[in-house]
Amino acid sequence: MMNSEGNLKKNSEILVFFADGFEEIEAIGAVDILRRGGLDVATVSITDKKEVVGAHGVTIVTDTVIDEVTGANPKWIVLPGGMPGAENLHKCVALGEMIERQTECGGHIAAICAAPAVVLAQAGLMDGRKMTCYPGFEGMCGSADVDGGRSVVDGNFVTANGPSSVTNMCYEILKIEKGGDTALNVLGGMLVDTDKGDFSL
Repeated sequence: MMNSEGNLKKNSEILVFFADGFEEIEAIGAVDILRRGGLDVATVSITDKKEVVGAHGVTIVTDTVIDEVTGANPKWIVLPGGMPGAENLHKCVALGEMIERQTECGGHIAAICAAPAVVLAQAGLMDGRKMTCYPGFEGMCGSADVDGGRSVVDGNFVTANGPSSVTNMCYEILKIEKGGDTALNVLGGMLVDTDKGDFSL
């Protein structure tokens, strides 16, 4: 039975999934930036334990675990990279089913670093789509059109290429949900130089 906390997190707009070996900057940075923009973000462990250890030894405690949100219909699923974090996401059957359902219902998915290739492209979800990923993972991308840019938007998918591009990925999410002005204001408050890089309205 789902507890009250599980119900609360299940109804969050954005679910960010954490696996052991996650890239800390990408995962924690995404949660922070999106919450700065006023979005309702929940962190989800893909195991039955809330404690998750990052690729560089940073331990976090997530809001909830995947069994509590498997029936959720979030606006966004966000997939951090890092290794072996991305591979652990790929191996999670429950997450794979959620991603498939998210795609079928027209929900949004954002992935960064290795995750666009290891999780999305290996599932065939990026075939014929434009995407980006961490350099060296292009061979996993099948028939996707791999762009070397920091972030790429194709339909309901947002992909980004690595830790320093978490601002770009979150900018695209915020722009879709809150508008370009709000997205720029959030990054401006973080002293991100939005005159440089991919931050067009």
